[in-house]
Amino acid sequence: MHDGRIRLVVIVSVNNSDDDDDDDDAVTVVVVTPILKPFFLIFLSFFLFLHLFLSSKKAPDSPSSSSAAATTPPLIRIRPGFRSYDDYIKLQLNKTLNPRLRRVWATRDWDRKVRVFARFFSELEAEGLLTNASAALCVGARLGQEVAALRGLGVAGALGMDLVPAPPLVVAGDFHAQPFPDDYFDFEFSNVFDHALYPERFVAEVERTLRPGGVAVLHVAVHRRGDKYSANDLLGGVDGLVALFKRSELVRVRKVDGFGLDTEVVLRKKQK
Repeated sequence: MHDGRIRLVVIVSVNNSDDDDDDDDAVTVVVVTPILKPFFLIFLSFFLFLHLFLSSKKAPDSPSSSSAAATTPPLIRIRPGFRSYDDYIKLQLNKTLNPRLRRVWATRDWDRKVRVFARFFSELEAEGLLTNASAALCVGARLGQEVAALRGLGVAGALGMDLVPAPPLVVAGDFHAQPFPDDYFDFEFSNVFDHALYPERFVAEVERTLRPGGVAVLHVAVHRRGDKYSANDLLGGVDGLVALFKRSELVRVRKVDGFGLDTEVVLRKKQK
């Protein structure tokens, strides 16, 4: 310049993120007199070094869900494809309200299933896990074959619960939010755990409504996949299921043949 001063234009990028937006650059015009030139050059060198150092720092990539799953495989796998809870409920109702299935459940399957359930419950009675005085709930009971089996054995307080009621044996209710008060039942049975979209809620509701010392019995599929209406799968055994029971102790696990379900898990709610 004619006046002996130095004019420098410094363009600095202040956007150091990974966003797709254009970088916001700050443009600075600095006027330096000859006397201040040495100090300015030192400052400018330091500034440029600091800027280059900070620009070289990059946050580490977060692990992807697939890599996390590879290192810590879940013991219960939730099946994909449910866009909302309403979608899930609609799928379950497609089975529960299917006219052909309801006709089969009420006729051809009725006596056979009642007999098989009665055998299971008789064995539990022999072990002292169920008595005629037990307030018993069958979770996901459809038309109520298991309730009929319990009542036939003398468990007069047996009741079933399902999305669609089937009076007088089954009342309406969602097993993710049972319509019963705390500590209400002595015994709960279910063979629909694989239909739970939220397994932890299913188990929490069983434990909430069981009285201290009460017994929960679940029939599950370990060595085969459930049907197309299932919402979860146990992977490698029942450990994932048992781990969900925070307030109960495992009584036993045994093999059974229960309408496509191969394993019986018995737990007892801890005393307060």
